[in-house]
Parts: sequence; C-alpha cells; structure tokens
Amino acid sequence: MMVAGIGCRAGATAQEIDAAIAAALVNSGLANDALNLIATSSAKAGEQGIAAAASARGLRLMLVEQADLEAASGRAVTKSERVQNLMGVPSVAECAALAAAGAAARLVVPRVSVGPATCALAMAGDAP
Repeated sequence: MMVAGIGCRAGATAQEIDAAIAAALVNSGLANDALNLIATSSAKAGEQGIAAAASARGLRLMLVEQADLEAASGRAVTKSERVQNLMGVPSVAECAALAAAGAAARLVVPRVSVGPATCALAMAGDAP
C-alpha cells in the first residue's frame, strides 16, 4: 500500500495539494495511479482542499490522530522547527504517511513542498 501524506497551510486549494502529490510521484518515479490512500492530520479535517484533492484522485482520505502522528515522528527524516512548534511533529506529511501506512512503513519520498502544500510518500512494510 502506497500512502501520500499531506501537510498544508490553511486554505490550500485542491490544485495546490494535487501539485504537491504530483511532484512527489515524479520524484519517486511512480505512476499517477500508484497511490492507495491520502492521509493528513486530524487537525486538518476542515481543509477542503485536501478532501477535494483526494476525491478528484478517487482516493480515501484518512485523518490521523495526533498520538499516531507523534508515534511515527521518530521515523520522519524532515525536521521543520516551525511545524514542530505548530503541530507537535517534525513533518505532518511524513508522519501522516508513515502512520497511515503502518508500523513497518518506510518513506519512499520525504516531504516535497510545492507552494503552500507538502507531500510525502510512504509504503507499507509488507509491500514489495
């Protein structure tokens, strides 16, 4: 299972979110249809751009609880002091992707920033 973890500034549009997803996919060399799930922090539940981007790609959006983001934070490779201070984790995108993909997940693409949106890709540990 391949998960796109999303972080963003408030009010990011679906197009801006999708641009970050597309950039991460290009960086990974994966096809557009390689994703199985989009994940973000439950604190971003009201961000319509994330939900709209997931819907446009035909993917389910998983909202990850803060405790699960924090549990995954030790596996994040990007360390943003700003995000740590605001959200309590070093990278919302990386932590959301890792948490949603499971305890044995690994990052395929660390956080990519495009405008107000970030995306990281994680693969479940049992995936080839």
